[in-house]
Amino acid sequence: MRRVRTALLQVLALPGFARAFTPLLRDRATVFVLHRLNDPERGIPGNRADAIRAALAYLRRERFELVHLEEVVRRSQNGDPPLRGAVAFTLDDGYAEQGVPMASIFAEFDCPSTTFVTTGFLDGDLWMWWDRIEYVLRRTRRRRIEAQLGGRDLVLEWEDDAARDREQARFIAACKQVPDAEKHRGIVGLASGAEVELPKAPPPEYAPMSWSDLRASEELGMQFGPHTVSHPILTRATDEQVKQELAVSWGRLREEAAAPVPIFCYPNGQLEDFGSREVGVMRELGFRAAVTGFPGYVGPVAAADASESFELRRFALSDRLSTVAQYASGFELLKEWFRRPAPPTRAASA
Repeated sequence: MRRVRTALLQVLALPGFARAFTPLLRDRATVFVLHRLNDPERGIPGNRADAIRAALAYLRRERFELVHLEEVVRRSQNGDPPLRGAVAFTLDDGYAEQGVPMASIFAEFDCPSTTFVTTGFLDGDLWMWWDRIEYVLRRTRRRRIEAQLGGRDLVLEWEDDAARDREQARFIAACKQVPDAEKHRGIVGLASGAEVELPKAPPPEYAPMSWSDLRASEELGMQFGPHTVSHPILTRATDEQVKQELAVSWGRLREEAAAPVPIFCYPNGQLEDFGSREVGVMRELGFRAAVTGFPGYVGPVAAADASESFELRRFALSDRLSTVAQYASGFELLKEWFRRPAPPTRAASA
């Protein structure tokens, strides 16, 4: 079965085949999300720029409609015109290479894009908390570290780089389960136990774009939306912090960007990372929609339930062209239908 699926996906990437499935997406759109571009120091293989160009060339060759996320939101809410398999691209966080370098690639293919920025990161007030963890574990000379997180004692221990990376992932996952203040205390404690000094500003490999980079990217066609001030998991934050993270990030973006879009991006983006509290604050601030990191298509929003606009789904952009074709063509939707359990049958009468 795996060989059949692989062969079919390869066929999808051939000229003309993907469009055979797009009628499945007459009322749906595909939104892709990507993060870092080239990051060999952090173990991301290959040249993502080439893979992204290949994906954009394929979508243009197959005549997919490439639109801004803002256009997807508008059409999902009023149905005019229908989504008809439109494709949008998004980026999260606000790293340096997500600005002009990525905007330039999208501009080569006249492809709209939207980047969600963490405004405190661009302001130089912080660097991403998971990068601080990685920085510590990649620079320590120790192979065993005792740390505390949320009142729990944790021991990180490894013999090689692969095991260290697994411990890093375990610590990051644990950070997502504790209140935001506890997370930051835990990272400081980890650095102390590792005997590594955390610099105030992020090193170049973890650096953000600047506000001038953002404006230059806008001139190339990229749009921008808010992604909080400090990237906390909102359901682990207090009521006051949630209000501040959303209001301040939106305010800073409106001060610095020429045409910010009133669409929010949830940190981490899983369905358990936001709820009615967060949606209520967004409504007060005038946001029209919000995107998650949960996979799926964007469909029409029911008039009686506008909350659907605040849980829009996205697919991670793969470096494999066959996977890009699988999502953009609607073949993934066909797979979902086949995976649905059969309806229960009525028992035969005795």
